[in-house]
Amino acid sequence: MEQIQQTETAVERSLRVEGNDAVTGDLRLHEFTSHIFRNKRWLRVWLPPGYDNTQNETRRYPVLYLNDGQNLFDRATAFAGVEWQVDEAADRMIGENAIAPLIIVGIDNSTRDRFREYMPHRSLQPMMLRAEGKRYPGFLIHEVIPFIASRYRVATGSEQTGLGGSSLGALIALYTAMERPGLVGKLLVESPSLWASNRQLIKESRTVRRWPERVALAVGTAEAGRPDKNQSVVDDVRELAGILCRAGLNEKRLRLVIEEGASHSESAWARRFPEALRFLFGQ
Repeated sequence: MEQIQQTETAVERSLRVEGNDAVTGDLRLHEFTSHIFRNKRWLRVWLPPGYDNTQNETRRYPVLYLNDGQNLFDRATAFAGVEWQVDEAADRMIGENAIAPLIIVGIDNSTRDRFREYMPHRSLQPMMLRAEGKRYPGFLIHEVIPFIASRYRVATGSEQTGLGGSSLGALIALYTAMERPGLVGKLLVESPSLWASNRQLIKESRTVRRWPERVALAVGTAEAGRPDKNQSVVDDVRELAGILCRAGLNEKRLRLVIEEGASHSESAWARRFPEALRFLFGQ
């Protein structure tokens, strides 16, 4: 069912996904214009069971923002037709009382501009010469978060707010948490592309004094397709985990998973998502 809503500044187009057997629960889409990046994308908002019930009309919910929103809920929009099954996992875990009801916001990448938006530092690789990722924290703080807060009952405060992603989406989530301490209290970092820009983010992470209260960090041992490269990817993640430990994150605050044989793929991230969600938002 499509809904057109007139706002003060523009016509906002929102869609409520119905009759799609690939989607579990209440998923709503908003066509969103970013003035910071000068483009459009969809925001995909998954609402927990009971959100619209009368008894919950004053209730506010924790929120998890995830990058590469196309890949989270629907195989029709996901890369290579493989989704994370975020909606199925969250719906099941809420039903089991494993996690508190929460709102999950998938922030689509802009497809052709994904590399430049997710790269905070320039790289010598041709596709990464233009790096505009330093704008991403402002994009979240000044555009995405206010947009969601004006339309949905999200709780405020870092302890109620999470951010995450995979690959370059994890890299920019990590960068945002480093640059804006106190913005999020829960951070999901799946297979981060720490090799980018000559490992610049690892170098910068050594000087960070305040990290989110909980960090879920994971990588597979077969992410690069070659034994020597595979080990380098794992070593980078281990180094980051060590930096976090030295910064004071103990086993209650840091979850590190190194999955044997796992590739750099949506299927691996989907497989690991439920336990990461439990660690970050578990009751």
